[in-house]
Amino acid sequence: MKSNYFFAFMLCLLLSCKNNSQSKLKPTATEDIGNLLFSKDDLSKTKAAALRYADYFNLHKDGFLSIHFTLDKPLIESLQALAPTLSKEELLRKGNFQFSYTVDGALLYEENLNTGAGSKSFKTEQLNLSIPLVTPERIDWWGWYMWKRFMKLHGGQDALTEGKHNLSIDVKPYVNDGSLKLGPSLAKGTISVEVPKIPIDEKLVLVQKIQANSGWEISKDYFDKSKIEALNRKIAEGRFEDINGIVVIKNNQLLVEEYFNGASRASLHNPRSVGKTIASTMLGIAIEEDFITNEHALLKDFYDLKSYKNYSTKKDAVTLKSLLTMTSGFDGDDSDYSNPGNEENMYPTDNWVKFGLDLPMHEDKIIGKDYTYFTAGAVLLGDIIHKSVPGGLVSYADKKLFAPLNITNYQWQYTPQKVGNTAGGIQLRAVDFAKYGQLYKNKGKWNGKQILTPSWVEKSLAKQVSQSYAGMEDGYYGYLFWNRVYTVNGSDYEVSFCTGNGGNKIFVFKNIPFVIVITASAYGMPYAHSNVDRMMTHYILPAILPKK
Repeated sequence: MKSNYFFAFMLCLLLSCKNNSQSKLKPTATEDIGNLLFSKDDLSKTKAAALRYADYFNLHKDGFLSIHFTLDKPLIESLQALAPTLSKEELLRKGNFQFSYTVDGALLYEENLNTGAGSKSFKTEQLNLSIPLVTPERIDWWGWYMWKRFMKLHGGQDALTEGKHNLSIDVKPYVNDGSLKLGPSLAKGTISVEVPKIPIDEKLVLVQKIQANSGWEISKDYFDKSKIEALNRKIAEGRFEDINGIVVIKNNQLLVEEYFNGASRASLHNPRSVGKTIASTMLGIAIEEDFITNEHALLKDFYDLKSYKNYSTKKDAVTLKSLLTMTSGFDGDDSDYSNPGNEENMYPTDNWVKFGLDLPMHEDKIIGKDYTYFTAGAVLLGDIIHKSVPGGLVSYADKKLFAPLNITNYQWQYTPQKVGNTAGGIQLRAVDFAKYGQLYKNKGKWNGKQILTPSWVEKSLAKQVSQSYAGMEDGYYGYLFWNRVYTVNGSDYEVSFCTGNGGNKIFVFKNIPFVIVITASAYGMPYAHSNVDRMMTHYILPAILPKK
């Protein structure tokens, strides 16, 4: 739901743009700063005519920042000049503004604004444009998200270090009709940005001493404490936001244990989709104990598919393996909010299993090959396990997984049918998530007992299907495990991992003796996973890898 700020802003914007023939914006605080002007006023409370323009912004103290510029002609006319053969509707689908962000003369980020950003009238009628970038509270506005992407994902936060800087924003039209076409600059301006020193409690920087009774033997191996302290400082300063815990296991021993933002060893943390991987684990155990034949079993062996909506013979070919690898062929895509099978459409329903089974099959996707992230598929796996094992999923997991790992403090979430929720959200302590990761590192063995078969672990961590996600172009997916490579100081390190919304991770490295857990609560934020990647490549791995 859009905030009150958004509606107030839109009202202000509409009033300011009602007459396209009105005079252009004029600076009142400073002159000669370009035809793109900056303001620190709250747009929801200040009329366009009364805005004060600024040439100075304090990154940590000023609560608002917006940009304002006047076009000589509506954007659509600039798009027509770039691609005169395209119709007006085609131009609106393929073109918009490009925003370029430069700090101290270095181009850091260019964003070709999504063609869905901005209304039709925004592109075809308006001349005076006001765009909020920074507000004290999150708002549902594309300018706010663009600023976050610049700051969190594309170097803004690292370039705007303590001291004074010049930030320039340049606006151009673009059309992408198979090749990118850029027009001349429509507006450009510069503002001085001051970044004050962030006062922090220096005690938060020190490496935290590992306390007794962790459930782990404590490692005496060397690691670079200065790297961990540098990371702790960045977390304390807010460079890496909403980080709650970091646990590093080396050779089955606890090497690093750090907590932040009020978390402690006792904290149960919600890792969101990290919990999906529990379904893979429990399926492997159920198969080994002959409650389920194997992962090649068919979905139709567990449900009367003809009794659900959108039945087709293609649905009869869905296997448990295809659900494990997100290649089931259902028309479900969590990355597309308009998709009928998106998880956000599932949660409000009173039967998540029925939601998944009612979905149609995608006409073009090949079962077992074409990857699409599909949360409802993980729910189906949980339900299948629940109905196949004695006592149901939660009781079975307690006896066969958590009890052997000596994990006693945890909390399930449940589906509307009171089945353990394998969409995600099972809460454990960070040191216990590390036990789960180490179980896979140990090829399924814990304290001499084989909990998972080595073959199931191998298949789970393997590169079963090709896939990619933001920041990783050539990724792979196993049995509800992801795969990628981190590059540090010119060397590559292959890792399988569970991942969840907010930046939650359990890393199981292949050729180095580490399991790493990061718990975080940056839920829904665009920087959550990229922050963790940067923490891994710039701080954690450099701290624990042997010196060359």
